[in-house]
Amino acid sequence: MRSPRHVRTSQHAGTPVSAGPARPSRVAAHPPHRPAPSSLGLSVALACAPGRWPHDDWPAPDDRYVSSALLVPPPYRELRETEADVVVLRCEDPSESLAGLLEAMGPMSAPVIVVSPRQDADTVVEVFRGGAGYLVEGDYCTCMLSSAVVAATVGHTYFSPVACAAIRDAARQLPDQGQPTERMRSLLSPRERQIMDLLSTGLGAQEIGLRLTLSEKTVRNNLSNIYAKLDVRGSTEAVLRWLGATPGVRV
Repeated sequence: MRSPRHVRTSQHAGTPVSAGPARPSRVAAHPPHRPAPSSLGLSVALACAPGRWPHDDWPAPDDRYVSSALLVPPPYRELRETEADVVVLRCEDPSESLAGLLEAMGPMSAPVIVVSPRQDADTVVEVFRGGAGYLVEGDYCTCMLSSAVVAATVGHTYFSPVACAAIRDAARQLPDQGQPTERMRSLLSPRERQIMDLLSTGLGAQEIGLRLTLSEKTVRNNLSNIYAKLDVRGSTEAVLRWLGATPGVRV
């Protein structure tokens, strides 16, 4: 097990139990045409009860993306005084904890990733509607966690495989949604349907382009057309409509 200097604990605002390495300033997303840096140096706030975070060895010293993690226990009042790039909420029941976390964050604009053992469709869809990513415990590794953090900083909503399956199950169980959903899907071209299938698995424009041998710009142009056809304002609402989870409902 590595040194605990990487995971710090917030007892009161701005004062960790043990000092970690100096953290670089907040990282802005790099333009698509520029290569990714060898180290992003992202900072994560772990919204978690003491002793409940399952990865004491994360981030690893050689993690290319995440440089530090600060433990912030409930009721998460210290979050506003951190400069976290991403907030990871580890909780038993997101239905109860996520609302409290968002209230504690106040004006913070950091994206949220939920880590929870809950995998029922209602819970996962509720988190998705709130714009947060979702990793089901036991369904991800620390490498996936780091990837989810990076994805969140550039606007991607990351879901572990079980969480994705839960959303699909919810869509299939909705009554009388087959025909409306098929009519909605028929508005899209075959290529646009391919893109939506990949988007609904949590992939971003760059990853979709690699899968389909398209440029990222081409994928983004297709996504703009898709949003217009589906009458939605972004990727989260588009995926929910595509899966039949919230036909016609604004997110």
